[in-house]
Amino acid sequence: MIKALLLIYAIWGFNWVAMKEATLFFPPVLFACYRFAVGAAILLAVNVWLKLPLPPRRYWKWIALTGLLQIAGNNAAMQMGIKDLDAGLVAVLNYSMPVWVAILAHFFLNEKLTKRKALGVVVSMVGLVILMHIDSLGNASSLFITIGGAISWAVANVVIKYQNSKLKSKDCNMIQYTAWQMTIGSIILFVYTSCMETGQVHWTPMAVACLAYNGILASALAFFLWNYVLTCMEASKASIAVLAVPVVGVVCGILFLGERLYVSTAAGMVLILAGIILIVAQNSKPLSSRFHRSKS
Repeated sequence: MIKALLLIYAIWGFNWVAMKEATLFFPPVLFACYRFAVGAAILLAVNVWLKLPLPPRRYWKWIALTGLLQIAGNNAAMQMGIKDLDAGLVAVLNYSMPVWVAILAHFFLNEKLTKRKALGVVVSMVGLVILMHIDSLGNASSLFITIGGAISWAVANVVIKYQNSKLKSKDCNMIQYTAWQMTIGSIILFVYTSCMETGQVHWTPMAVACLAYNGILASALAFFLWNYVLTCMEASKASIAVLAVPVVGVVCGILFLGERLYVSTAAGMVLILAGIILIVAQNSKPLSSRFHRSKS
């Protein structure tokens, strides 16, 4: 388990450097398309090797929706954001996802906000406000696009939780689900980039290396490892554990890309991460509990 987590930290953490470098050679959404096409091909090959059938029909609307939100929406936003912003900043903004999950789950999954979760949301929002007012960070629209990607990822997680509550059977494992989710996501990205995106690919050894790293390691292998971790750990603990990824991303941005970490930027990112830890921490009491106690 520890080895799997350490490998995820290394792969996904350094991948922010690879994605940043890829913007020199690929239009951003096209790169995301290529990345997940490679990852999907590998996972589909694993499905064939394991002789896994197609997912049952009742799963396909959920696979398509989460492929749109989690694979296409989130990753297209990340790749567009990282074109203008520091890799470390994009990493932290993308991992604001638990903040949005906590808010959405309160309204759509009947997962009540606790005092600790509410405090975490407020702390993270303060961090986001600080980052929104730092002129040196780059294009403000890129900040909002990146946050939009995190929200898209959050909506996908809420959809998956809702789907699991509706489909109690286990006749579609995570290898099948992820492979076809990634396939549909890459198709959506291809349609978008064919209709909306301009620019050319500059094929160089570095471009091939960035694509290979993203497709083989950051997509196929890391998603498989993440699914393995989720099956062996409680979801809340896994959510805390994965917060090491943006930290590694920030460090890699400084070491390999020469990115500078300003005090105000660091403060905003620390507040976001602190808020997320508060949100995913266990044993919180519902906000309404104190009112019940006062009535009694």
